Amino acid sequence: MRKRIISPDQQETASLDLEWLNIEGIAEVEITSEDAAHPIESALLPGRSGWRAADPGKQTIRLIFDSPQKIQRIWINFIEPSTERTQEYVLRWSPDGGQSFREIVRQQWNFSPRGASSETEDLHVDLPAVTELELIIIPDISGGNAFASLAQLRLAE
Repeated sequence: MRKRIISPDQQETASLDLEWLNIEGIAEVEITSEDAAHPIESALLPGRSGWRAADPGKQTIRLIFDSPQKIQRIWINFIEPSTERTQEYVLRWSPDGGQSFREIVRQQWNFSPRGASSETEDLHVDLPAVTELELIIIPDISGGNAFASLAQLRLAE
């Protein structure tokens, strides 16, 4: 068997070498809030620092596609370097302009500055005609005043 050990940095880079969809050119984005210093395009476009909510609590990011999109891969990265908390996110898609949604994944993650400060999900899906993609983030399921953030969201056919 042939194998090699790669560092976590190499693993993340390998995931990002795909031909990602140009979200800026194919979708409108709706958000519940954003910090002016960390706008949503900072999470959707390469080489940026990520999005952060302006208000604490539950947040929604919704991509509304100009025309139905085939999506086969969703790459999401959350980073929380300073606050210990349990976050939940739900990723859903709609084939009919938001009339109905189908859940892709519901995930909880425990962030800890002394341990797990980053969560990455690399989802392989088969979504033939997505008209809307919705990410709902509950930054602290215990009801604390945490602010939601999203380091990166990438989509590929």
